[in-house]
Amino acid sequence: MLVLPLMWHRVAHVACTLALLAFPLSAQTWNDARSTELVARATTRRAQQLADSSLADYQSSAHGYLTFLAQLGEGFLLPPKVVKADEIALEVYWRAPDFSKQWIVGRRDTLVLPTDIQYHRDHLGIIQNNFPDIIRLGDGDEVRDVPHPLSASGAATYDFAIGDSLRLQLPGRLIDVIEVKIRPKDDQAAAAVGSLYISREDAQVVRMAFSFTRTALKDPQLDDVSIILENSLIAERYWLPRRQEIEIRRSGSWMDFPVKGIIRGRWEIRDYRVNAGGTQALTPGPEIVYAPAQRRLTHKWPATSILDSLPSDVTLATNDDVRAVQEEARRLVRGQALARSRNTLPSVRGFSDVVQMNRVEGMAVGAGLRRRLGRGLDIQLQGRWGTADREAKGALSLGLERASGLTLRLKGYRDFRDAGDVMETSRARNSIAAQEFGSDYTQPFGVQGIAFSLQRPLGTSARWSAELNAEEQSPLRVHAAPARARFLPTLAATPGRSGRVALRAERPLLPVGRGFALQWRLEGRLTRFSPDSATTPWTTTGRLYATSEVVRGAGRGSLRATLSGGVLGASRGAPVQELLLAGGPISAPGYGFHQFSGTRLLSGRAEWRHPIPFVPVPLGRWGRLPATATLAPFVGAVAIGGRPGEGLYPYAGVGAITFLDLVRFDVAKGLKDGRWRFAVDVSRDFWPIL
Repeated sequence: MLVLPLMWHRVAHVACTLALLAFPLSAQTWNDARSTELVARATTRRAQQLADSSLADYQSSAHGYLTFLAQLGEGFLLPPKVVKADEIALEVYWRAPDFSKQWIVGRRDTLVLPTDIQYHRDHLGIIQNNFPDIIRLGDGDEVRDVPHPLSASGAATYDFAIGDSLRLQLPGRLIDVIEVKIRPKDDQAAAAVGSLYISREDAQVVRMAFSFTRTALKDPQLDDVSIILENSLIAERYWLPRRQEIEIRRSGSWMDFPVKGIIRGRWEIRDYRVNAGGTQALTPGPEIVYAPAQRRLTHKWPATSILDSLPSDVTLATNDDVRAVQEEARRLVRGQALARSRNTLPSVRGFSDVVQMNRVEGMAVGAGLRRRLGRGLDIQLQGRWGTADREAKGALSLGLERASGLTLRLKGYRDFRDAGDVMETSRARNSIAAQEFGSDYTQPFGVQGIAFSLQRPLGTSARWSAELNAEEQSPLRVHAAPARARFLPTLAATPGRSGRVALRAERPLLPVGRGFALQWRLEGRLTRFSPDSATTPWTTTGRLYATSEVVRGAGRGSLRATLSGGVLGASRGAPVQELLLAGGPISAPGYGFHQFSGTRLLSGRAEWRHPIPFVPVPLGRWGRLPATATLAPFVGAVAIGGRPGEGLYPYAGVGAITFLDLVRFDVAKGLKDGRWRFAVDVSRDFWPIL
């Protein structure tokens, strides 16, 4: 047993935290006498509490946040970005046997990105009585027809097993709490999956933490729904709501874009008044309603903004409590019961996979299909046709994805690959600039071959991958003509055959403590290359490239420091396409595109972002642009070695980020044989889908 002192008003919060630390009392056995007896008592006690004559009514207040976030990027490693945040104040009324009314007495919101999202009514309030006998969410559009584990039909629907044990110490009283794991007898049925925490003494529910099977999710775009309900002992007798969390994650089903929408609800319930004789709960109409306008006008909000008062973990990919619920659900049932069903859908990873412009292909149009075969298997077909080079490119792959995050993929392809390690512009911006001004910031060379890749999470906040491929590489030439100016020549890639092993690891920008956030990426490649020239022998190259970024808040702004570099070694002359490249708006502002190339590269950049006044612009139903923009002065330098032109090349400039942080304008000057250069692009957060 674990014994900890605890003030009664913190019971729920500490129970949530300690649930992850408790140790099992015994081996987990499903539907043994001990677990079925405890569940039967809890089911009976739950029914009795609803009819408990000593609890006539209660009132309380609730404070919560509803936050809509967007998460982008392959594998969804980047933390979600807040799109819209609502802060809500409730007056909660309950009267026996099961009458409930929740008044919204205050609501304020802030818009970070354009959206007209509307929440279901039941997301605007708390969950009473640990759900009714049949669970539903999103007014039945998200979850419905799920039997409550502690209802009359629960024993026929679920398996139960005793898990961990906690001991909560209240003033003058010890309460033993037992975890009961739940899973459906039929994992293809609409059911909950997770844990109940039940008081040993009186079989009352202290905490519920669960997710749902795929069948229970009625919206086909839903990925998962996670619920955490925590109760506290009120008036030394009644276990009533104290803290609640809900997370709803959905992704589009008509495309394969790496985009996910997340709704998070957080509630704290307090200020209970038990048996005060109120009758507000008996008011007819919906349970959750707006209070009269006069009452809403009296509610006072703190001076801080909503974004400043949001819980610190709301922008994380998934907080620890919710992640634990999701992992437990996957452990208790087969991964397929939580996965989407078989289907075929268009598969493109960004808008530029549909249409793009570059100097080799001209205008290129593409499409793709993905077929889920079940049991984690899928097959993908992607193709593209260039109107200028009149050639087809494409890839066919077979993949296997497990619930643990392990992904295996076998792929055959004929396509282009970009030399270099840093994207200098978004693909959408590059297409426009290439079409209109002959400014193409890609460095393609041709590849065709076969590859096998493996990818899996690295802890909870990073991932690693490995790839083995055999391919032919070839140079490309310019086929297209822009509306103005002329295209630069393409990279003079060395033609030949290659066998390569590549290892990669990466971590998105996440907090590491003391106000700092860190991201990094590391890639190592070993390549055996045979040039097409009969007089040139095989060469073996080893290549290592790493980049990192540190961010720390500084007053109302933030400081950002980026450091990256790499080294290339070869037994003989390295192929041109393996060289380390720099130059352009990201790697070396103020210098020409890929002006620098060599076998050794080191670059650093420091930037200070600070808000400045800006003109607010109304956006109709999507809200309005805020009256601030972000000024971002920066300095940096690139050191290049191993080729002609080696040396140190510093630069300085200033950026302006505006339009809801969607667009960035930069002007920079290369301080050694450089010149003034201007750049405009969409925020890098959105490059994965452009």
